[in-house]
Amino acid sequence: MADLDAINQELGNDPVALIRWALEQGQRPIVTTNFRPFEAVILHMVTRHQPSIPVVWMDHGYNTEATYRFADALVQRLDLNLITYLPKRTRAHREAVEGPMPSIDDRRHEAFTREVKLEPFERALREMAPDVWFTALRAEDTPERARMAPLSKNADGLLKVSPLLGWSAKDMYQYLQLHDLPNEFDYFDPTKVEEKRECGLHLQH
Repeated sequence: MADLDAINQELGNDPVALIRWALEQGQRPIVTTNFRPFEAVILHMVTRHQPSIPVVWMDHGYNTEATYRFADALVQRLDLNLITYLPKRTRAHREAVEGPMPSIDDRRHEAFTREVKLEPFERALREMAPDVWFTALRAEDTPERARMAPLSKNADGLLKVSPLLGWSAKDMYQYLQLHDLPNEFDYFDPTKVEEKRECGLHLQH
């Protein structure tokens, strides 16, 4: 494996070149999505180079109706190889037993986040055993992401690739316009609630 610091320096500001390079590094790449605003950018960019790449969605069950419609439309538009991972309990089952989604200051929220997002993602990693993972992380999303590098490796050797890390919302919007791609802003993440809050997935992996 090449020196990641050197590749970050050389290709970190060139998303397409970074994607091409990363796809040559492994045999089992995946791209994760949550169908939040601007997700069409990463999905379009990566599938142009590898149309059959598995697109992994951890559907926590609390998405808005607009997000579900957007997901279906984007899957059809880009012919995505979508693989959905769900929590082991349905939302209806969980709420019947435990009540509505806990707020972020509720002591149950950590367990809720683990159940609806972290456990399904860890199950996806075990079952799919990817060696390259593309994400749509951007530095302006949260303070934690501003400290990340476009390329990194986790403790298990998984190469994490964030080609759009340095892009602004304006850059994303312009890409959507250039390629006539759809967008959707009616989005809600129950594990974050607040826009600048981390759910923990990208801090643990």
